[in-house]
Amino acid sequence: MNAVNPVTATQRQFISGNEAVAQAARDAGCRVAAAYPGTPSTEILEYVANYSDLYAEWSINEKVSLEVAIGASMSGSRALCAMKHVGLNVASDALMTQTLIGAVGGLVIVVADDVGLSSSQNEQDSRYWGRFAHLPVLEPSDAQEAYQLTRAAFDISEQFEVPVIVRLTTRICHVKGVVVAEPAVQHEVSGFQKDPARFVMVPGNARHRIPKMLARDGILKDFAEQSELNRIDPGSDPRMGIVTSGAAYYHVKEAFPNAPVFKLGFSHPAPIERIRAFADSVETLVVVEEVEPLLETELKAAGITLKGKDLLPRIGELTPAVLRPELSSLIGIELKSASLIPTAEVFPRPPTMCVACPHLGIYYCLAHLRNTIISGDIGCYTLGAGHPWNALDTCISMGASLSMAVGLDKGRAPGDEKKNVIAVIGDSTFLHMGMQGMLDITYNNANVTVLLLDNRAVGMTGGQNAPSSGLNLRGEETCQVDFRKLCEALGVKPERITELNPYELPTLFKALRSETKVEGPSVIITNQPCVLTERYSQLPPLKVDLDKCTGCSNCLDVGCPAILVERRETVIKPNGREKELSFVKIDTAACTGCDLCTGTCAPDAIVPAINTNAINAVEVK
Repeated sequence: MNAVNPVTATQRQFISGNEAVAQAARDAGCRVAAAYPGTPSTEILEYVANYSDLYAEWSINEKVSLEVAIGASMSGSRALCAMKHVGLNVASDALMTQTLIGAVGGLVIVVADDVGLSSSQNEQDSRYWGRFAHLPVLEPSDAQEAYQLTRAAFDISEQFEVPVIVRLTTRICHVKGVVVAEPAVQHEVSGFQKDPARFVMVPGNARHRIPKMLARDGILKDFAEQSELNRIDPGSDPRMGIVTSGAAYYHVKEAFPNAPVFKLGFSHPAPIERIRAFADSVETLVVVEEVEPLLETELKAAGITLKGKDLLPRIGELTPAVLRPELSSLIGIELKSASLIPTAEVFPRPPTMCVACPHLGIYYCLAHLRNTIISGDIGCYTLGAGHPWNALDTCISMGASLSMAVGLDKGRAPGDEKKNVIAVIGDSTFLHMGMQGMLDITYNNANVTVLLLDNRAVGMTGGQNAPSSGLNLRGEETCQVDFRKLCEALGVKPERITELNPYELPTLFKALRSETKVEGPSVIITNQPCVLTERYSQLPPLKVDLDKCTGCSNCLDVGCPAILVERRETVIKPNGREKELSFVKIDTAACTGCDLCTGTCAPDAIVPAINTNAINAVEVK
C-alpha cells in the first residue's frame, strides 16, 4: 500500500468513524496498531495500514492484539488495538492484569459494540469493562468526535498512566460525517525501562498495585467532573432533561430538540455531581443509554431521581422512533409505542453465501447426511444454519465448535452411540481460537470429525489476509500455515487427515461418510479460496438447457444465489399425489462456472453458457 500524507488542519473530510479513529491514531503519534478483523471495527486497521510510518498487523486474535499493544506501550510508544465487543471478551485476560500495571506510552483500546446485532451473536455492552477493569471510557457520538476523542485518549492514557477504552457502536463506525483534522504531533519514545515490581505481575507484586489502581479511580473521578469532553446543551424546555452518550445523543436531539441534554464524552467515571446539578435544573431527568442501565444504576445509587429503562428498552438502538413514543408523555404528549422489531415492508432477503462459495458444496453434503450432529462456529459458514441447508446445530463463539464437539461426543445420551459428531470451522477461526479445541479432541480421543474450511481469508469481514493466505495486513508475503502439518502437530494421525477440493461433490461426500464411520479424531481440509478474493480464478459461466430440465430442483439444494426458479408446475404422480416441479435458470452474469450444480443434475441439463471451444480457437489464431 502507498503511504498517505497527513491531512492538514484546515482540510474537511467526509469519512466514517472507523477511518477517523485510524487517522487520529496516526496524528497522535501512535507507532503500533494491532487488531483482529471483526465487524463493525474491521476497517480501523485497514485504514491504519495506509500509513507507512506506523506499524500495523492483523493479530491471530484479540488477546494477542492487546498484548502487542501492551508491549509497545511498555516500550514507551503510543499504541492502539481495535476489536468488536465480543473480541474484548477474548482479550480480557490480559486487560484485567494490565489495569494494575497501567500504561507507559499511551495505550488505547478501541472497542466497537454492535448495538442492534447487525452482525454479531450478542449485544453486550462494553462499558461494563470500564467499570470491571477500573478504566476510563470515552464515547464519541459521530466521526468528528471519534477523531477528537481518540486523540484525547492517548493524552489521558499518559497523563494518568492508564489504558483508555474508546467505545464505538456500529452507527459510529460506519456512518460518515465531516471531520476536520488537527495538526499531527510527534511522540517521543522513551524506550523500555526495566521495572519488575510493576511489569511482572506475580502475586507479591500485583497486591501492591491494587491500592495504586484504587487511588487512580479517585483521581479519574475528579478529572471527569472537570472534563470538557462532557457538556450541557441548555435547551429551552426544562420539563425533561436527558443524560446520554454515543450515537444516542443525536437520536435524542432529533426526537426532543428543545430538551436540555447532558452529553457524556468521558462517560466513565461518570461526573456524578455535575449530573446531580443538571438534574436539579429540570423537572424530570431521563437517562438514555445503549443498551444496559449502567449509568442509570450509578445515578440512582447516588440518590438521583430519574427515569430510564423503566420506560426505554434494553435491546436495540434508541432511535427517535423508539424515544418519542416512550418519553413524550413526560412533556404532556401521548404517542403510541413503537415496536422494537419493525414490520418488514420489503420482500425479505435473508443472508446467504456468495455465488460459487466453496462452502456451498460442504453444506449440500452435510444436509444429506443422516444421524449427525453438526457443531458450528463463527464465520461465513455459520450461514449453513439457514435455508436451504439447515445443516448447523450449534453456534456459540469463536473456536467453540471443536470444544463443544468434545462435549457432544462425551455427553451422548444412551442409544446415541452411533450418532456422528462433526465440527465445522474456518481457517482464520481455527487459528484464532480453534487450535486449542483441536488439541482437546486429540488429547481426549474424542470421536469427532473436523471440517476445516480453508478459504485463505477472513471471509465474513471482507476477505482480510490471515496466516492461511501467506500475506500480511499490507499484502506483503510472509509464512503460510500448512494445516496438514499443523493438525499432525496437534495430534491427528496422518492417515486421518484428508485434503480435498470442495467443488468435487462425490469426493467430498465419500470423505464425510468414511471419516465419520471410523472411531477417533479425523480432519477434512478443504482447499479452495474465497470467491471474493483475487486468489479465486473464475471459469466460464453455465446455463440451463430447459429442454432437458425435469424440474427436480436438486440444484436448488446447493443454495447458490445464481440459480433462480424460472417457473413452477404441479403434476399428478401415478399414485395420485401432487408433486411440485421447479424449472430453473442460471444468472450467467453472476455465475463463475464453479461446476457445483452440475454434480446435482441427473439429466445433465446444466451446460456451458459459452462455447469454450470457439473461444479457444480464437485464442489459438
